[in-house]
Amino acid sequence: MIFGTYIGGMADWGGFRRFILIYTIIYGASCITKHFNDFKILMLGRLLGGIATSLLFSVFEAWLIRSHSDAKLGKKFLSRSFSSAAYGNAIVAIIAGLVANKAATATTMEPVFGDMIYAGGYLNPFDISLFALILCGLYCASIKEEEKFGEGENQTTITSSPEEQENSESNWYDGLKNAFTTTIRSRDIFLCGIISSLFEGSMYIFVFMWTPALKALSGDSPPPLGLIFSAFMVSCMAGSSLFSIFSTRIKEEVLAIGVFITATVSMVLIAAGSTDTVLLIGMLLFELCIGMYFPVMGIMKGSIVPEDRRAAIYNLYRIPLNFIVLFSLLADLTPTFSFILNAILMSVATILQGILMFRRLNMYRTTRKQRQRALSGSSIEEARSLVTVEEHKD
Repeated sequence: MIFGTYIGGMADWGGFRRFILIYTIIYGASCITKHFNDFKILMLGRLLGGIATSLLFSVFEAWLIRSHSDAKLGKKFLSRSFSSAAYGNAIVAIIAGLVANKAATATTMEPVFGDMIYAGGYLNPFDISLFALILCGLYCASIKEEEKFGEGENQTTITSSPEEQENSESNWYDGLKNAFTTTIRSRDIFLCGIISSLFEGSMYIFVFMWTPALKALSGDSPPPLGLIFSAFMVSCMAGSSLFSIFSTRIKEEVLAIGVFITATVSMVLIAAGSTDTVLLIGMLLFELCIGMYFPVMGIMKGSIVPEDRRAAIYNLYRIPLNFIVLFSLLADLTPTFSFILNAILMSVATILQGILMFRRLNMYRTTRKQRQRALSGSSIEEARSLVTVEEHKD
């Protein structure tokens, strides 16, 4: 939580592509540590994995949004990109689960260097992950476009001379400090962060608790966890498809309200359900909401969070999320109480999203009225300026 936030916040200053390469190296090193039969090395691997996770959930998205902005593509193209990403993530998750299960059972885990280094068995999926990370790093390194930074943080490119970069770069910690100040002073940015932390915190609690909840009701016969996980991913794909349909008709702020209300209902079903059928229906409904949430929140954060501090603010958003997850683990809650907590978190997120929705809709109406006045009676320069602002937001 601490190191990941600081290092992820440096991406605006250091460049998105450069930090994706750093992500592949750090996560690859984390995978390698799993082969060692040493507690300190394994803990180092967990530390590296936490840092890499912060980069995973901030730098890629910041690079995507910045690339759309530089290409002057409208919001509908960004919506398609996020929807396709959510759909593709579900497909990759299904394939990765099948491949990892096959690899883990293909061989047994055995020592290869005394009692210190092991290979095979449950370590095989980590080796496959390492291979995927190498491919990701090589592809990223092969991209010939200029490095992209947080706008205003660093306008030089990787081809600039060292003297130019030294004169233009600010201190690495300035980005995180400015991101914190911006988040506190802007109510929209602050609300967006709290809402995303509440939903994603509930999502992680759900990940921890859905298996114990189903096992508690299944009795002596274990539930088909692999089949259930595949059904979850299909529900995520359905959610991303629904977003593609609704996003052309409904603003994302309004659509998010429906997502959070549905998620609240799903958590109530899971917490109050007395049969595995009711639990499974509630869980599939929540996975549907997850499939819609990520593209919806991606679009909202893309329009609310300023470009020059995007990666740093995204990493700040993960701090309350981590506290929610830590609380649920340290409190040792039962599955039922965990889902009750999720229902409460989702209810709070719905209320906050309502506040944010009204603020954003009022801003849209005010901007539209100013544009109409400018087009009807003001100078041509003012009209063009307002039109440009409107197109950038859309």
